[in-house]
Order: sequence, then C-alpha cells, then structure tokens
Amino acid sequence: MSLRIVFLGDIVGGPGCKAVSQLAPVIRERWEPDLVIANAENAANGTGLTPEIYKKLCSRGIDAFTLGDHVYKKKQIVQTLQTEPNIIRPANLSGGASGKRWMCVKPKSEGGLEKPAVTGGHENPGGPGVYVLTVLGRIFMNMPANDPFATVDGILDELPERDPIVIVEVHAEATSEKIAMGWHLNGRVSAVVGTHTHTPTADARILPAQVDGTGTPGVGPGGTAYISDLGMTGPHDSVLGRRADRVVAHMTTNMPFPFDVAEGNPRVQGVVIDIDTGSKKATAIERIDLAADVTKPPFANG
Repeated sequence: MSLRIVFLGDIVGGPGCKAVSQLAPVIRERWEPDLVIANAENAANGTGLTPEIYKKLCSRGIDAFTLGDHVYKKKQIVQTLQTEPNIIRPANLSGGASGKRWMCVKPKSEGGLEKPAVTGGHENPGGPGVYVLTVLGRIFMNMPANDPFATVDGILDELPERDPIVIVEVHAEATSEKIAMGWHLNGRVSAVVGTHTHTPTADARILPAQVDGTGTPGVGPGGTAYISDLGMTGPHDSVLGRRADRVVAHMTTNMPFPFDVAEGNPRVQGVVIDIDTGSKKATAIERIDLAADVTKPPFANG
C-alpha cells in the first residue's frame, strides 16, 4: 500500500497564502495526496504566523503545519501551538519552549486528513499515523538551538509506535547540515526535507544504501526521500519573498530599508513523496512548482 504526502515550502505573506488558496485544489486533483503539510512560519506578512491565518490555511486545504526560527514572532500563535494538534514548533528548542516537538497526523484511506490523535509525547489512541518533526540547524542560524542530530535520535526512540512513518524537516541555512541529516537518518525515516532558504534545490532523490568513505555499499538500508530545500510558496519576483528594490538598496548602501513582502510571480513549491506503508521506505519524490494566476481569485475579484 502506498501513502502520498505533499510538503510545501515556506509560505510567505499574503501572496503565498493566496497562492495556496488557489492552487491547493489543483494539487489535490493532480497528485491526490493523502496528506498536505506546509511550513507556515512566514505566512503573516513575511514573519511568523497568526491564529487567523492558521485557521484560514486549514480551511484552504493544508492538513498540518511546521514552523521554523520565526515561530514566536507573532506572540498570539503560542496558544494555537499549545492547543491545536496539527502544528509544531522546532523540536530542538529549550525544553520550556511553548508548543509540541512532534505531531502525528492520520490520513484517511480515501484521502484527506482525519483529526490528528497524537500531540507531542502523548498517547496514540487512534493507531498508526505519519509522524512529523522539525529541527533547526545551527550553522549560520540566529536562533539558539540544541543539537539537531541528537534531538531527532531522541524523538525517534520515544515515539509510541515501533517503526512508524516519519517525516523530518530540517529548517537550516547550510546545505551541508541538511545533507548530513539526510545521511544520518537514511533508512531510519521515510523522508528528510529542507526548508528556510526559500530557494528550491535540484537534488530531490531517494537516498541509496549508504556508502562508507571507501565507496563500499550497503552500510545503511537506504530508502529515505531527500531534498535540500523545498523552495518558497510566495512571490518569486523578489529576494526570498521580499521586495527586490528594498533589499538591493540596503545591500548597496548599508542604509536601513523596510523589507516589505513582494507581490510578483506568486508560486507554490514543494514536493510530493510516495511511501510504501509496509516497509516505510520512500518509493518516489517529485518537485512541485506551480504558478498562481493573479487574474483570478483570490488575487483578483470577479
């Protein structure tokens, strides 16, 4: 039996939210995913997430949400993090940080999402599901975080199911750190996906049986889907979602400019991953890159 998961890259501002609203039905129809996950840490005007935007994105077809280093930029999201079962904060923050370190979401067999029964560290009365967790990288990142490798290892040991389907998001700046996590978890989780840099990478693949330094095959079991960065769901005529003129002006003069969210060329980017529910290994990974039509709702009335 196969499970299909769509994971969307960082949703940025109003253009990203509108692109999701318009294109989520297209994604549902074309790929027929069992579950749609998105990083939404930039959804509120480019930085953070609010409860109102969270609810709107839920109604538009996103089943579960991850957040990164901007997790607490909008303080009102804290209660949502504490009470809602389908949204998580990075797992390698301090122990006293608000929110769940991992979540379990349960796709219905006919597609769509059943209300998740597991929140971080609690019982799983509903049976098997898809476990999702996010860790922050530590290279070139401003937000202090614990060792992401040790954090993932610890969570894998504490999950209430044996040999479950696990998706790990690495919200990190350094490509090397993301790739290292992919190899570290190869064969132990179903997928490792990178976010944060808002620029899609061309390395989507199923990792093979891991090789050692001499090239000898078979050190690890392989079968983990991997990509260094999912890309950005937002305005691509920009600098990582911000108005290009403002960013260029700052970089060429060192003077402060407001980095407003851009508007042009809104796109939805991410991946679709197929997972064999028996072996828990990924069987395929494909990039998604869809352009929104700004002449149609919700961008234009009519």
